Amino acid sequence: MVKGKALLLLLVLLVFGVLSACAQNDNANVQNNNPEAKTDAKTETNTEVTPSNAAPAEPKEEVVVNIGIQQSIWPILAAREKGWFEEEFSKVGAKVKWVEFQSGPAYFESFASGRLDFGRVGNIPVLAGQAAKIGFKEIATASQGEKGDAILVPKGSPIQKIQDLKGKQIAVAKGSSAYGLLYKVLEAAGLKPEDVKIIQLQPDEGQPAFETGKVDAWAIWEPFQSIQVLKNGARVLANGETVGSYTPGFQLVRTEFAEEHPELVVLYLKVTEKATRWQLENKDEAITFYAQLKKQDNETMRRVLENSEPSNVAITQEIIDAQQGTADLLLSIGGLKEKLNVSEVVDNTYIEQALKELKAEK
Repeated sequence: MVKGKALLLLLVLLVFGVLSACAQNDNANVQNNNPEAKTDAKTETNTEVTPSNAAPAEPKEEVVVNIGIQQSIWPILAAREKGWFEEEFSKVGAKVKWVEFQSGPAYFESFASGRLDFGRVGNIPVLAGQAAKIGFKEIATASQGEKGDAILVPKGSPIQKIQDLKGKQIAVAKGSSAYGLLYKVLEAAGLKPEDVKIIQLQPDEGQPAFETGKVDAWAIWEPFQSIQVLKNGARVLANGETVGSYTPGFQLVRTEFAEEHPELVVLYLKVTEKATRWQLENKDEAITFYAQLKKQDNETMRRVLENSEPSNVAITQEIIDAQQGTADLLLSIGGLKEKLNVSEVVDNTYIEQALKELKAEK
């Protein structure tokens, strides 16, 4: 009987030894494949051996949230400077990484490669991304965009009306929201894209080209628009308001990220709402804050904020209809190769949940 008990004990010890060795090997493999991986496993003494504690705990991988940002003046900029995203995401074990862009189209390459999770862009990049079958969702309206984009002409320019653009050189970042406005402005004036010379330049290229007279006009967004108007005497030839057109901005999320971390999508929008409310409710403070950050005067920054009022709300049918109209226009002039149903990328569930939770927390 004693020998039987001894044999049983020996078998138990052997099984435990094998399990422990396997667990150690698995953990070593994780560490080798991911040098930053950490394990919560602890060695304890005088602990009863049971299946639940025989193997170390699986290592927990920290979630990195990649947020895109441009040079534009938006609440997300204030949130970054104040560390609000880092503060809230750290509470749920997530780390924030900022990814900077010159304009909206580049966001979608990063969405496609999994290097970006969130971003705010204008309406035209969204259409290009949808046409390219990139996995993303529009999760909130970030702005209406009537005056945020504009067609500028230099001080003293003989161009007085949109029709005067015929045969002129116009700088614009291809695929940007200003690119879409340009096409709408031309349509409103009865001009075709081939009636003008469109020069594709990013903002850091377009600015010197415009200031030195190498182009006749510049389709651009804030804060570049107000800087040119107030500093250099440029004139707004047209904007979304003058042609009766929405050029909305949207909050976006990479589809795969949203499926894996829906709670973080809601959290992203809650922090965005905090920043949006701060800017809208503390206008003078926001003007001074952004002016110091961008090394501009308060007058310039006041105009920037007046032209680009932010929002963080569900995407309405009116906005969807306006976006569909823009998509159809681009299709008619060859800017898109196939008809899009823009509502397919709209998902209001996250913003509705975020605003509901914030209301309950008050």
